[in-house]
Amino acid sequence: MKQLRARATVDPADAPTFFNLLAHSPAVEEARVLEVNTTPEGVETLLIAIDGDHTAFAAGAGDTPGVESVEVTEVAEGRAYAMLVMCSPETPLFDQIHRLGNDTGLVIRTPFVYRDGALYGRAVGDPESLQVALERVPAEIDVEVEAVGEFRGGADAPETALSDRQREALEAAQNLGYYDRPRGATHADVAAELGCGPATASDHLQKAEAKLVDIALDEFGPDV
Repeated sequence: MKQLRARATVDPADAPTFFNLLAHSPAVEEARVLEVNTTPEGVETLLIAIDGDHTAFAAGAGDTPGVESVEVTEVAEGRAYAMLVMCSPETPLFDQIHRLGNDTGLVIRTPFVYRDGALYGRAVGDPESLQVALERVPAEIDVEVEAVGEFRGGADAPETALSDRQREALEAAQNLGYYDRPRGATHADVAAELGCGPATASDHLQKAEAKLVDIALDEFGPDV
């Protein structure tokens, strides 16, 4: 199996209202479609994480053709989650994505990420299916393939990127107060807990931290 990562853009004049609401609205810094539940009738329930003005999003979504309901919960200033029910055939971009996955034997993976006028996403399938999907993308959608690689799976959970020793090092450092401010422990303290030298403890921590930083900065995960 291969995994494809792509960036899709649509001219705002041609884009569905819902795409513009998420990708082009100055009120939304970034939106991530975390989960999608689809009924046989094409009604979709989406769980969306929103960075930005959630009140503007809720008002705009409520007036968007095809959106049946929207419920927003604020969890912090500038951060909210929306539960949105929409009729896929009336929201063309979502309908096209949904049909591509069904027609070509692909799995369209979440999250879909809307940011800076574009939609970012991933699909998993055999090479032929991926190629067919790209050929079937409607002309008004400009798709740029950013990466193609082997699908290895399991990389979406940050802890699976760590070796056992790296995880032990992070746990020891956390328990000892190494990440407190002010710092409550040193590399030597972590090393004593692990039964290794300070240089080795430092190496474990640096490699573990680097992996977690990579995952935090790339919402698509390190598996392509």
